[in-house]
Amino acid sequence: MAVDTLLERITDYANRPDPYPLYAELREAGVARQRDGRYLVGTYHDIAALLHDPRISADPRSRGQSEEQRQPPFLRLDDPEHHRLRTLAMRPFGPPHSPDRIDGMRGEIARIAEELIEALQDREQVDVVDDFAYPLPVTVICRLLGVPREDEPLFREWSDAIVSSADVRPQEEESTERETAGEQARAQMGRYLLDLAEQRRGHPADDMLSAFVNEPDPAMRLTREELAQTAVLLLIAGHETTVNLITNGVLTLLRHPDQLDRLRREPGLLPNAVEELLRYEPPVHMRERIPLADVDVAGTTIPKGTPLVLALASGNRDPRRFHDPEQFDPTRPDNQHLGFGSGIHLCYGAPLARIEAQIALGALIPRIGTAQLLQDPPPYRRNAMLRGPRHLSIEL
Repeated sequence: MAVDTLLERITDYANRPDPYPLYAELREAGVARQRDGRYLVGTYHDIAALLHDPRISADPRSRGQSEEQRQPPFLRLDDPEHHRLRTLAMRPFGPPHSPDRIDGMRGEIARIAEELIEALQDREQVDVVDDFAYPLPVTVICRLLGVPREDEPLFREWSDAIVSSADVRPQEEESTERETAGEQARAQMGRYLLDLAEQRRGHPADDMLSAFVNEPDPAMRLTREELAQTAVLLLIAGHETTVNLITNGVLTLLRHPDQLDRLRREPGLLPNAVEELLRYEPPVHMRERIPLADVDVAGTTIPKGTPLVLALASGNRDPRRFHDPEQFDPTRPDNQHLGFGSGIHLCYGAPLARIEAQIALGALIPRIGTAQLLQDPPPYRRNAMLRGPRHLSIEL
């Protein structure tokens, strides 16, 4: 088929269970211009170079089509503003100001995982998503930010709308209604989180909202709008991608019983296995960028302002970078994957996601040795960018 329909085919829900043959087609094409004018890039070295190129913008306003659009969260900004806001967001999260925040949560994350597994002891059938992979990171991010866990049904609806509005789609499938719903949900979640933060002003607890709103240095404080944008980003990003990472991990291990058995016998391989899962079945498949100048990619000139779709999942299986890339190998050396992106926008929450995935899979592996998939492939989420099963039913 024509390469100018690749984005349509990759985002077609019928191909959600296995988009990898399409990524192979994309790598063969090098750079593929799509019918809607966008360019798709799928080779590892080209993607990595573009993610490190200061001429490539993450800011959607770089298209020059919507001058009145509000400022995006720092994940979608360029330096120097991206660096400023990311630095402020990092102060209560990690080094150098909070070096023990995430590592100090290992015991609590392990307790949450064990509690969830304990609740499944007498069950013959389990939905890995609803019963484990979703509640674990949601509980963790709620405790980290200081969000009441009982409010989860409220922000889950907002999260669904925001994530849907941010998905990568062919231009003809973009929906003003979906974008409007996403903006409304973002505003509602922002007000909710600002209200929680204000309740902690002058009465801090040991959470990130408290740290943000009680920052003693005026030069290091977020404005109300920046606090709302940052808190919304952290709440959503703090669980959406980790759900996919854990669920894709369980699915991959059940499809590779030899590797599942090996990890049961050699639990010390788990950190390597998580890195291989981030390469082999990454939670984020695509990122969109905008060139600030004409850019040459593999002999193709991409004009300034023309959207670029970087297929990270395709780069992760590029045979020019990874030996035998279609094989799941938990012992793979030199595994510098694109599972968390690369460059200045490398995933802010990567250290937490790694710990959660290692603890989650470490808790599950001893208990799923004889588990059977009840449906393979399972039903997937509608989202093409954040690809993962919506349900993963297994029989214990």
